[in-house]
Amino acid sequence: MIRVQLADITTLEVDAIVNAANSSLLGGGGVDGAIHRAAGPELLQACRELGGCPTGEARITDGFRLPARFVIHAVGPVWRGGNDREAALLAGAYRSALELAHDNQCRSIAFPAISCGVYGYPLEQAADVAVETIIEFDPPRRNIDDVRIAAFSDNVAEAFQAAVDRHL
Repeated sequence: MIRVQLADITTLEVDAIVNAANSSLLGGGGVDGAIHRAAGPELLQACRELGGCPTGEARITDGFRLPARFVIHAVGPVWRGGNDREAALLAGAYRSALELAHDNQCRSIAFPAISCGVYGYPLEQAADVAVETIIEFDPPRRNIDDVRIAAFSDNVAEAFQAAVDRHL
């Protein structure tokens, strides 16, 4: 049900890729910058029209020059020690992305490790929240057959695979 893959998310041929976006949706560093560069300037214009997105939610745009049909921009929380609703907000970002995928008839979706870069969310904790949220959503029941975690490094792949192994 959940597959962990060491991959550049911008190259995946899935219905939707998820962007670990900031609340402005206007691009940034890490995976956000990579997705904006690969999708082309049309993505930035589409994001401007959305007017931002609150933490814990997601918005959808076309994929433009990406192999994916859609980009789902999910805004995860900045880690502040774990007592500032971070887990609930991170779960909300994953759940909102999955809901948008379902609403747009996506059968495949690839996630990055949301909030694990400059936002500082501890990798193992983030992986547990992500995997638990995906399992609770029950993608196969909603016709999402392929859920991937696109890991950008070995340590991310290992942390997410360990979370999948713990929860499935």
